Amino acid sequence: MAFISTPVFVVFIGILVSLLIAGVGVFGPAATARKQLNARAARLNRRTPDRDGRTEPAGIRKRDAQSNLPFLDSLARKILPRPQELRHRLARAGLSMSLGTYGACGVMTAAVTATALSIAVDLPWGAIAAFSMTAGLALPHMTVSHLARRRIRRFNGLFPDAIDLIVRGLRSGLPISETIAAVGREMADPIGVEFDAVADAVRLGQSLEAALWEATARLDTPEFKFFVISLSIQRETGGNLAETLENLSDILRRRGQMRLKIRAMSSEARASAMILGSLPFIMFAIIYVINPDYEAQLLTDPRGKMMLLAAGGIMSMGIAVMHKMVRFEI
Repeated sequence: MAFISTPVFVVFIGILVSLLIAGVGVFGPAATARKQLNARAARLNRRTPDRDGRTEPAGIRKRDAQSNLPFLDSLARKILPRPQELRHRLARAGLSMSLGTYGACGVMTAAVTATALSIAVDLPWGAIAAFSMTAGLALPHMTVSHLARRRIRRFNGLFPDAIDLIVRGLRSGLPISETIAAVGREMADPIGVEFDAVADAVRLGQSLEAALWEATARLDTPEFKFFVISLSIQRETGGNLAETLENLSDILRRRGQMRLKIRAMSSEARASAMILGSLPFIMFAIIYVINPDYEAQLLTDPRGKMMLLAAGGIMSMGIAVMHKMVRFEI
């Protein structure tokens, strides 16, 4: 009976520990949600004087998401680069996880990659560690970026309809704060979530302009910046806000049509990039089916495995560069 090697066993234990930490970080806040809501309600019921002697609700200060392991959050803030920017990226993707949970997911990804490489291929532990660390850093980053792009794409698709709803509310005599609250109630995620957060901030005493600029920093999309700037200029200079927002809605729709037109015009380049990126892998599979012995050395010899991994890394970088080249921003 063959026994598991010591390095594989160590990596397996690392995966178990990572899963435990990630599970506590993800499911811990959900288990204590009611307790946190009760504590927040108690803070909001208290009143404290500010510098001018006026009373404001206590505890309105914005707090970062925390896991059930405080040491994990503090460690992530010290180790992870640019934690404040990472918080903005998580908020832009619509994720409420803490930095500690994000770091635990990265460690778990690295441990899983190390275990898979140690079982599948015979490589030096230095190479396995390098690939595992790269996967642990890159995969969570790419996942958050993908979720953020998908969420912003949905936001931009629904945003002209939200502006039209605000215009109808203004023409019916409602104030701008009430129309924003109506958008938060009526529209789907992510429009409804973001506008509902703005309405909650206004109800808690924050000015509308400050709440909108906070949402702008969270979303970081030009379309929403146009909306906030239009409101700010109208509040300073006056004028027909409904007409201004109606024109903005028309501009945003034309901008979306232009984006779709550019995507259609670049479809040939994107198809070429997909073909060129997949062709080496397809040819490798075809040759292996026709003559397995011809490529057997690459799969059995450690040097061949290193060459395959290096080629895969280079091909991945080339595919990423081609993907970046065929993406256009307007």
